[in-house]
Amino acid sequence: MICDCSAPPVKVIQDKRLAQPLSLCGSTLRAPHGCHAQYMANMGSIASLVMSMTINGDDDDTGSDPQQKGRKLWGLVVCHHTSPRFVPFPLRYACEFLLQVFGIQLNKEVELAAQAKEKHILRTQTLLCDMLLRDAPIGILTQAPNVMDLVKCEGAALFYRNQFWLLKMTPTEAQIRNIVTWLQECHDSTTGLSTDSLMEAG
Repeated sequence: MICDCSAPPVKVIQDKRLAQPLSLCGSTLRAPHGCHAQYMANMGSIASLVMSMTINGDDDDTGSDPQQKGRKLWGLVVCHHTSPRFVPFPLRYACEFLLQVFGIQLNKEVELAAQAKEKHILRTQTLLCDMLLRDAPIGILTQAPNVMDLVKCEGAALFYRNQFWLLKMTPTEAQIRNIVTWLQECHDSTTGLSTDSLMEAG
């Protein structure tokens, strides 16, 4: 909460025996950073109230905050006012409660969407595996669903029995042949290779 971004900050005097500077990250009384105050002024905003919306997530996404363990940031609710404004604690608490109720429903929607996505992936994977088992590998590019329905990409290429099958945006056949040769020479013992850059991969 920022009651007045133009108000002069008040210096905090801490005990000299403290080894580290006092953290105000959880305090609603801390002054805004200079660049943030300037950003608000550019918008014509003097006061603001920000509340975070978190949903269930991996522990690795939460940083070092033990209170947010197992949670990840989904979005923010940001309120602005063009004049200095103090939002009393009961009203802030009511807003946070409404946000928590919304978060419960949001979690359900996110989980349902994830379950539907997982079912779609498993179904697509099963259909593509059936094509391969029927000794018709070109079907994973020429039929529906195809491999692009399983993997997020802008194009796919199949090199089978010295023939090429290309789907949407792909390298040229000569470039693909070079990639095949490189895979055979450098990664022949691996079952698959994933990389963000073929140049960096060698």
